[in-house]
Amino acid sequence: MAELAVVERSGFVESRHHGTLVGLAADGSVAVSLGAVSAPILPRSSTKPWQAAGCRAAGLELSTAGTALSAGSHTGEDRHVALVREILADAGLSEEDLRCPADWPEDEATRHRMIRDGEGPSRVRMNCSGKHAAMLAAAVVNEWSTHDYLSPDHPVQKTIRDRLESVAGTVAHVAVDGCGAPLFSTTVPGLARAARAMATASLRTPEGAVAAAMRAEPDFVGGTGHENSEFMRLVPGSICKGGAEGVLMAAAATGQAVAMKVIDGSPRATTLLALSVLGALGVNVSGAAKLGELPVLGGSVPVGEIRVSDEVRAALP
Repeated sequence: MAELAVVERSGFVESRHHGTLVGLAADGSVAVSLGAVSAPILPRSSTKPWQAAGCRAAGLELSTAGTALSAGSHTGEDRHVALVREILADAGLSEEDLRCPADWPEDEATRHRMIRDGEGPSRVRMNCSGKHAAMLAAAVVNEWSTHDYLSPDHPVQKTIRDRLESVAGTVAHVAVDGCGAPLFSTTVPGLARAARAMATASLRTPEGAVAAAMRAEPDFVGGTGHENSEFMRLVPGSICKGGAEGVLMAAAATGQAVAMKVIDGSPRATTLLALSVLGALGVNVSGAAKLGELPVLGGSVPVGEIRVSDEVRAALP
């Protein structure tokens, strides 16, 4: 594994993050390649945009915000929950049909309000409820069964797998994601290729429609203050989606793309790495400079920083 980032405190390197990273130039050629690039990874929620594209390919048409929500990991704010319920209601379903686990919203203000009001966790507040609602709605559109929509053999999941494999390469392993949905393995280069393909896709394709929705409604991909949402807002034309256990993909409309897997599972340097790589590949990321500032604090005062490793810097064009 390559060293991707370091955590420096008071002049002392306290931690090191290792993993795999691949950057693609605008023409799709490999410009940066570090780590175990041939090893399969579980991409977690970074492939939600392809789950959304699979649902659209199966005939599901949602609003722009609904499409973005189906491609995202929302923070459980009221506007997100209302849209999930709307998608379900339009399909003749309710949140009782969701098979994702009950959870608290990630949005802190919403969570605190719910606790004050005596509310508990629910499936609709779970960050994956948008994609689950879309999968259910896609099943209804096609008159497919809904009780088993999370089976890897369900037509919805087969469509999703086909869309992902067509750009990322053969799935070597099928796992179960934290939300209960099938999780199709890929590689870091495969994820980078998939990101580039989606960011440059025609609006007439499912992938192009999903990318356009993510750009138009970034707050439904994440939420208030969410790094993925801020990335897309501050880097015009980009798409960005992270996943659990240190996975992230991002791409520009001009074709540059980056994907990574941090082996210790920490995401704290992934946005910084994505900005550094895309910037070196010619993408204007200056508007997102604040996302790359990761101070290490001591007594509430900056005493160090999380920074890109020397190994990554040496590999950049």
